[in-house]
Amino acid sequence: MIIYAIDAKSLVASLTSGSNLVVMIVLLILVLASLMSWTMIFLKIFSLKVTTSAVNRFEEKFWSGANLNQMYNDMTRKDVATTGMASLFVDGFREYRRLDKQEGVRPQEMLDGVQRAMRVAMSREMDHLETNLSFLATVGSTSPYIGLFGTVWGIMGAIAQLSGTGQYGIGDVAGPISEALIATAMGLFAAIPAVIAYNRYSNKVERLLNRYEIFSEEFVSIVQRQTLKTKR
Repeated sequence: MIIYAIDAKSLVASLTSGSNLVVMIVLLILVLASLMSWTMIFLKIFSLKVTTSAVNRFEEKFWSGANLNQMYNDMTRKDVATTGMASLFVDGFREYRRLDKQEGVRPQEMLDGVQRAMRVAMSREMDHLETNLSFLATVGSTSPYIGLFGTVWGIMGAIAQLSGTGQYGIGDVAGPISEALIATAMGLFAAIPAVIAYNRYSNKVERLLNRYEIFSEEFVSIVQRQTLKTKR
């Protein structure tokens, strides 16, 4: 235990002295990036799970033959917050009801208005689904290079310090180099989970957005059929 304590103290002293202060800063940046990425990973797990469950419930209710006016009234109550596919339905149906009450609105104008309202809602939901993905992509792509920078800087500093002694062997540089390599390892430790999470969640987000687009097209078709019936 005493030997381990001495080694730990010497390692900290080595990292915080001279040029290795830069390596220490790099390690701190990577540790913070790793903690933040893991936090966002767990938040994204919960968010996508909740969103997927809400989409499944909405689709089941929508395609079960429920009355659309009643669904709209239930979802627009003050104590109900709509997100995901339900938000697309509410915005599209609201625009349909608004235009349907106006005189002289042609069917194509009504369809264009519903599509425009649903596109706006789609953009809003896309921003919500893609939250934190850009940060995970940034951590995954830059962390290895930040760690490599810390390693190169630490090795350069170790060699510069030892070169002044005139004579040194592999045993003299092994310690400082191994300490500098910690930065590369930390960079990979931060990058690998972020890359895996980004790829996995990007795929899930894309699948949800595809379901949103399919629903939007089907809802517009329903509005088109309803409009043709009422405008005859």
